Amino acid sequence: MQTTPSLDELFGRRLVYPDFEPQERLARLVGLDQQKDRLTKVLSLLVNPAGLTEWADRHHPGAAALLDTVLRRPPLVVLAGDVGSGKTELAETIGDAVARQEKIEITLLPLSLSSRGQGRVGEMTQLISAAFDYTLQEAGKLTTGNGRSRGAVILLVDEADALAQSREATQMHHEDRAGVNAFIRGVDQIANAKAPAAVIMCTNRLNSLDPAVKRRAADILEFSRPDDAQRHFVLATRLEPLGLSPQHLKALVDATGVVEGRKHGFTFSDLTQRLIPSLVLDAYPSRPVDGARAIEIARAMIPTPPFQDLSTNG
Repeated sequence: MQTTPSLDELFGRRLVYPDFEPQERLARLVGLDQQKDRLTKVLSLLVNPAGLTEWADRHHPGAAALLDTVLRRPPLVVLAGDVGSGKTELAETIGDAVARQEKIEITLLPLSLSSRGQGRVGEMTQLISAAFDYTLQEAGKLTTGNGRSRGAVILLVDEADALAQSREATQMHHEDRAGVNAFIRGVDQIANAKAPAAVIMCTNRLNSLDPAVKRRAADILEFSRPDDAQRHFVLATRLEPLGLSPQHLKALVDATGVVEGRKHGFTFSDLTQRLIPSLVLDAYPSRPVDGARAIEIARAMIPTPPFQDLSTNG
């Protein structure tokens, strides 16, 4: 007989916003201003639709049909893009921006990797259903009679292609199909309840997601590797104070982009978690960071290869 999963089985941790630490992490996500702004607005409307009603009353009174079209979208946002592009970090911290903008408390529930289950019949379906039930239960406590939320809940599903891959895949096991059905049912339950809750999915393989999942997305935000301007910003803000010249920075930007024999440049995480720490460790403890040496290190470093999406499902 199956038992109800514990909270530890469902969620790796529970984060509450606003909070100083995620605010700092969000601020460090450079080059993603467009995605930050878009995701903040989309989530704000999903978890606190009264804000849009107030906006319409001020600027477009009588636009009931417009509001209905915007607010009827399912409470799901998909963040899709290459590895190291910042989508998971954004998903884990964006709740702080929404909480501050809407002046409410937001709880983030990251779905634990254990939710994939151990392969026993019905286990993954039960875990996914329990996660949505708990999300809906917590969100239900935050509704008010006037349509304005006292708070909101965000369910985060990272590596979503492992939970919601297309049911059209011929090699897909029956249990996996049942898990996808449970996921879709959970999104629909939150939408029908009009609860102050939303689901964020992160995936490296947008094409592998089930078409029914993609159709339910209020928005799909795509993330790519940083371009020249974004790489320059990341490198300059951290290395200019060390005395690196504009010429050295330009050479670093070139070395971390597309070069001969390599069709892809560095990811954001390649820059901030690998290259820049490598420059410091190379110089520590006896000498300062040197521009020419930094270029040598960058040219020798191999960036994270792009994720190969071999799925044929669109």
